[in-house]
Amino acid sequence: MLVGEGPGGVEDEYGVPLVGPSGQLLDKALWSVGVTRDKVYTTNIVKCRPKANRTPTIEEGTFCASRWLDEEIACVNPKIIVALGSVALKYLHQPEARITRDRGQWFTTKHGISAIATYHPAYLLRLTGKDLTKAKWEVYYDLKAAVDKCGELSPEYGLKSEIPTNLLALFGERRDNRKQK
Repeated sequence: MLVGEGPGGVEDEYGVPLVGPSGQLLDKALWSVGVTRDKVYTTNIVKCRPKANRTPTIEEGTFCASRWLDEEIACVNPKIIVALGSVALKYLHQPEARITRDRGQWFTTKHGISAIATYHPAYLLRLTGKDLTKAKWEVYYDLKAAVDKCGELSPEYGLKSEIPTNLLALFGERRDNRKQK
């Protein structure tokens, strides 16, 4: 299970988490470690877009996640969770957690599930130069650790389809139907 922060404009339009520019970068990162999005469950801490597309507050994250995300986790019962960004890390681990300090380290969620945090792809989109290169490698190793842990816990489960999943095409009809309403 991948847990992001909240929907952006494209996600609002499609009604699907992480399909915009951040999601497309995430798809490339996942592909590099042998994962396609059709093989993992993706969701967000908050389900509605904060005003001005800002990062959700801890209070907003807790309010929404305790009502929706906890139920999703119970239904999906994932082997592991990858927390994408600070908001997901703080909810799933502890409010004092810091993405720059705690990313790449395994922890157990209150749901009893092993989790690892990494940078949110939106953060990577804001970086340039050496900072971007460094952060991309950190994300790669974090995702690789998640794949390895998943392989240990569920060796029979295949994490990668033969071709990358084009989520915008897959959910295009859904977007069109949402626009008509």
